[in-house]
Order: sequence, then C-alpha cells, then structure tokens
Amino acid sequence: MTTEPSATQIDHVDPQVFVTYVEKTRWFGGKGRPFTVTGVRRLGELTPATGAEPRVALHLVELTYDDVPADHPHRVEHYQVPLAFYAEPETRLDHAFVGWWEEPGRGWVHAYDALHDRAAMACWLDAFSAAADAPAGTLAAGGLVFHRIPGHAVDTTATSTLFTGEQSNSSVSFGEDALMKVFRKVTPGINPDVRVHDVLTRAGSEHVAALYGWVEHVSPDGDVTQLAMLQQFLRTATDGWDIALTSVRNLFAEADLHASEVGGDFAGESARLGEALREVHDALAEHFPTGRGSTSAAAVGAAMSARLDAALAVVPDLASYADGLHALYAAVAALPDVEVQQIHGDLHLGQTLRTALGWKIVDFEGEPAKTLAERSLPDSRWRDVAGMLRSLDYAPHVVERTRSDDDLAEVNQRNVRAYEWAHRNRNHFLVAYAGGEVGPDERVLLDAYVADKAVYECVYEKRNRPTWISIPLEAIARIVTT
Repeated sequence: MTTEPSATQIDHVDPQVFVTYVEKTRWFGGKGRPFTVTGVRRLGELTPATGAEPRVALHLVELTYDDVPADHPHRVEHYQVPLAFYAEPETRLDHAFVGWWEEPGRGWVHAYDALHDRAAMACWLDAFSAAADAPAGTLAAGGLVFHRIPGHAVDTTATSTLFTGEQSNSSVSFGEDALMKVFRKVTPGINPDVRVHDVLTRAGSEHVAALYGWVEHVSPDGDVTQLAMLQQFLRTATDGWDIALTSVRNLFAEADLHASEVGGDFAGESARLGEALREVHDALAEHFPTGRGSTSAAAVGAAMSARLDAALAVVPDLASYADGLHALYAAVAALPDVEVQQIHGDLHLGQTLRTALGWKIVDFEGEPAKTLAERSLPDSRWRDVAGMLRSLDYAPHVVERTRSDDDLAEVNQRNVRAYEWAHRNRNHFLVAYAGGEVGPDERVLLDAYVADKAVYECVYEKRNRPTWISIPLEAIARIVTT
C-alpha cells in the first residue's frame, strides 16, 4: 500500500454527483428531506501495494438541511463516501457508479463506491496489516491514521463481501477472518462504538466481538474523526431478534401448548442474555468512570416528564395515562440519586448476536438521533435493561400482526400466548440480570425507563404504524395501574 497526502476541500467535482448517489443508498438518513451539499473534503487516499488501480479516496460530504433552523445541531450532517477511481469503466461495478470527472493531474476517472469493490477494499486490509508493525501500533496515511490492537494477524489474502441489509452504516467481511464497519454518518470526536470495544477487548470480555483496530482522520489541528473499525467476524452468529421471532412462531404453531412447553422456548436464552448484559455492565463500570449524583434524579425525572408532554401533543391516547406517568417520573425525581456509568444506550434484541460461544452485544454507538456529545454521556444501566424488556415485549406482537386469519378463537388464543411469551421472557431476563429481586428504588427507576421508552414508541407508531400503537400503550397501562 502507498499513500498520498490528504487534501482539504475539493471543488472540481459537481456536488450534484454526491446528491444523486447518497439519495439512493440505504444508509442515507435524510431521504425525502430538502438538502444541499455544502462541501466535500478529501480526507486521504490509498492505493494497492502494487501501485495499480484502483486509487481509493475517502471523502467527507457535508449536507445542510433546508428544513432545519440554522442553530439546530442536526442542520448539518457529514457522510463518509469512499470512492474507487478507475481510468476506464468497470462494468462489474455499474451498480455502485457515482460519477466521472477530471481529476487534477490524473485525467478523467470513473468513480465507484469503494465498499463494493474487492480490489479497493484490499487497500484497507493492507493498511491495517502494516499498522501492526508501525510504532505505537499506528500507520499514518496522509491524514488517515490506522490503529491496531495486538493479538490478531490480519489475513491480507481474504476477499471482501459487502453486507447489503444495513440501514445506517456499511459492513464488509473479509473471508471469515474479520469484519470492517464503516461509519457512514460521522461526527468529529471519538465514536462510542470504537471506545467501548477497545476497552472491552483489552479487558478480555467474552460478550463482544474483539476489536482488531480502527481508522481515523486527524486534522492538522489534531481534531479526530473516526471512520471505521475492524473487528472479529462472528461466523456462527445469529441475530437475537430473528431467534426470538422464531420462538414465537413455534409457540403459535402449537395452539394447545404454553410457552414453557414448546421446543423453541426462548426463556433460557433470555436468562443467558440477562447474565451477559450484567457482565458487560460490570466490565464497563470497572473501566469507565461512574458516579452518583452526577446525573441527578430530579433531572432524570424532569427530562422524562418533558418527553411525555411533547408526546401528548402527538399521541392523544396517552392522555388517560398522563397523571400516572407524571407521578412515576416524580417518584424518580424524589430518589436520593441515580448511579450512572457507560452503557450501550440503544439496546434491543437486534443489537445482539447468538454464537456457538454465547451471546454477543454489538453496536455501542448509542441512539442515532442524539448528538455525539449526548451519546458519550454516562447513564443508568437500567436504560439498557428497559430497552431489552421492551424488545422482548414487542417480539410476540410483531409475529401476531403478520397473521391474517380471521378466526376469532385463534386470534384470542394468540393474544393470550403472546402475553405469556413476553411475560415469561421479560421475567427470565430481568431475574438473571439482577441476580434475584430488584430493589424498590431500582424498581421505580426501571419502571420509569420502561415507560419512557414506551412513550417514545407511541410517538413512533403513531407516525409510522398507527394500528400498532396498542403495543406500547398496553405496556404503559401495566405500569401505571399496578
């Protein structure tokens, strides 16, 4: 691999080229909104060790949304678009074509999204491999810096395969050796996913995919923007959400059996997942700062009440539960304090993988709608627990709503079994996580976090799937009436 110094702003490419391309990708989060490309920066370049094509250039595309006030933190977003340059058209990459233009000093080039190109992706592998032997485990590539964690030799002969189903980032596997997650929407600073995986990998955690390294851009002023992470490829992994849905389908197929009696009972997995989350939380508390009172109970309760008031304007159905919810949030505000630490921040079954060696937790980036500063703040571990409890509650209802038969007796039977499955799995998860009973103060806090999550779900369902709003409303009713 050879490198060239990184440039700054580029003005020889028509911005409309990037507008056209990002609008048709799965990972672009601004679909349907009016925006303008207000800048394109070239962060650095890579070329194959042979010096042949393609030349790879990493771009950071700045988008400004016209429907957001000028002082709003989400008015401007930055998306990473790595491009592979070829002198002649590459018909095998037509699906990833971005545009063609004249590069200063090089002539006309055909540009393709580099993550679709195995020859381009080999440049990343070469850079990560070389970084293992560089001083302090880094290798500067123009403005790019590759970091490696000792302990794993990267297989530079592995071929890449782009995962196609992701919504917000892009992941590329290299054979069965490694997986690189490329952050599409990036923010200057340290990405929580890299920071947490770095710490947990060095601590020897068994519940995350081991981090092998990461790449970042460092500006002349020392500002860091992290672009991608290389980690263990979990060859035997199955998505936790998919396993849960399969369990529910098995239950619905056996109308006369209880959740504990079917072959696909998920309760044991729920318990093992609870134990895994507790161990991850304990490791995070050991290696990251913790505190009591740094986030006051009053502030937590007030924030929940404010979110409820905003939701009431969107979801009138919440009005009958508002007094009970405000009372619950007031009980949170009256607690002596709230213990906070580093957490996952956006935990649900879709952020878990079941492997032959146990559960793995993935994607520690936090809630996408929050700013990097907000996602980096410590929070109560009960927020993660609440997220998983809500996910376990949703699973049977999602399967239930995919059935189309009209037999009232069967519908009622599924309703009973759905409630039974959710109750059983929530209980197994929580008991395993807590190691027994949850204390009274922790119960207040957990109930509040569950309710807060359900309020968010009500708003989401109202805007996207109005007939599903009963799912979170039922959860809220259980909390405020017990």
